[in-house]
Amino acid sequence: MKIEHFAVVLSLISVFCMSLFADGLSPVKLNAPDRDRGFSLTKSISVRASAREWTGKALELKDLSDLLWCAFGINRPEKSMRTAPSYRDVQDISLYVVMKEGTYIYDPKENVLNPVTEGDFRPLCAMSQKSVENAAAIVILISDLTKINVKDKCEQVKWAAIDAGVISENINLFCAATGLVTVPRATMDTEKLRVALKLKETQEPIMNNPVGYGK
Repeated sequence: MKIEHFAVVLSLISVFCMSLFADGLSPVKLNAPDRDRGFSLTKSISVRASAREWTGKALELKDLSDLLWCAFGINRPEKSMRTAPSYRDVQDISLYVVMKEGTYIYDPKENVLNPVTEGDFRPLCAMSQKSVENAAAIVILISDLTKINVKDKCEQVKWAAIDAGVISENINLFCAATGLVTVPRATMDTEKLRVALKLKETQEPIMNNPVGYGK
């Protein structure tokens, strides 16, 4: 078998295996963002606070849709520009949404959640902070470091952390403006999540925001 044919076969096998892992999950078409909901910016800042208790109720589609759009959606479609800045606009951060039934990845261009894998991996994000397991969704901010064109790994991670921090604050302010609760965190079992979410070696989980309805 020629090398190029062997590579094609391996690629097909990889796609097939990924489809098996996500078997049972379907893409979730999100609502168009409601750009007029919520408190004003200054009111949102005045009430913003971290919280660590959730009811466990699943997020309504409108809340999930608006949350992801505010976090890192497209607000200028003509140029595919996003709601948060990033290093040289490389848009290195992907949003992985961990929920009870499985994990999805946010596609802002199609405004859809695409399945990654079945299973509840919220405990891998919670670790010793057991209350986090009750969050309706945990948004993991994962950077593809290959997009940050600097040679030093520490410098790459620094810029990735800055990019993730800006997106996390969008999540914090959205929750404050709409009555949801969240807390920005860096705690998570990174190595087990790498395996569970089938991440590439160059993908780095930076932080996460559990989101849900407060008690």
